[in-house]
Amino acid sequence: MPNWELKSCCKHDQVVFLATIGVFTVVILALWRTIILTPFKLITVFLHEASHAIACILTCGKVEGIQVHANEGGVTQTRGGIYCLILPAGYLGSSFWGMALILASTNLITARIAAGCLGVALLVVLFVAKNWTLRGLCIGFIVFLAIIWVLQETTKVRILRYVILFIGVMNSLFSVYDIYDDLISRRVHSSDAEKFAEVCPCPCNGVGWGVIWGLISFIFLSASVYLGLVILS
Repeated sequence: MPNWELKSCCKHDQVVFLATIGVFTVVILALWRTIILTPFKLITVFLHEASHAIACILTCGKVEGIQVHANEGGVTQTRGGIYCLILPAGYLGSSFWGMALILASTNLITARIAAGCLGVALLVVLFVAKNWTLRGLCIGFIVFLAIIWVLQETTKVRILRYVILFIGVMNSLFSVYDIYDDLISRRVHSSDAEKFAEVCPCPCNGVGWGVIWGLISFIFLSASVYLGLVILS
C-alpha cells in the first residue's frame, strides 16, 4: 500500500530525490539568464504551445501551426475549439507536464517511457512546425535524447532519469516564472491570461487570472514532490 502519510520518510532514494530537485532548482535559478539553459527553456515553450494544441484538438478544433522563437516566445495557430479552454491550457498544461516528468524520473522504466513519448511528440511536431527555430529544437532534442538513451543502455553513464527530472523541474519553474513575468512584473497585454480575461465573464482581470494560474502551477510542483516521495517510499 502507498505510504501516503510518509511515516518512514526519508529513505535513501527519497533523500536523493529531494536533494537532486534542490540542486537542480539552485542551478536553474543561478543560470536562468544564461545561454546554457536556452535549449531547455525552448523545450518548455514547446510544451506550453503543445498544451494549447492538445486542448484545441480535444475540443474539436484544428491546429494550423506551432512556432517557438529564439527569444523564448511561441505561438500556436488554431481554428475552432473551445477558446476559453485552449487559452489556459498553455500555462496549466506545461505545469502538468512538469509534474508528469518529475514523477516519471522516479523509476527507470517510466523515465524511458517519458523520454520515448517526448521524442515521438517532437518528431510529430517537426512536421507541423512553422519556423526553423522549432524544427531545429525538435531535431536537436531528438538527437540529445537518443544519445542519452544509448549511454544509459550501453555504458555506465546512467543519467536518463536525471535528464528527465531536470526537464521536469525546469518546466515547473519556468511555468511559474513565466506567469509572474508576463502578468505581474511586466503585464504583457497579449498574454494568454489577458486574452482569457476578455472572453471570460468572471470579474478577474489578466493579473488576477495570472495569480490563480500561478498558484495552480505551484500546487502542481508541490504535488509532484509529494507524490514522488510516496512512490519512492
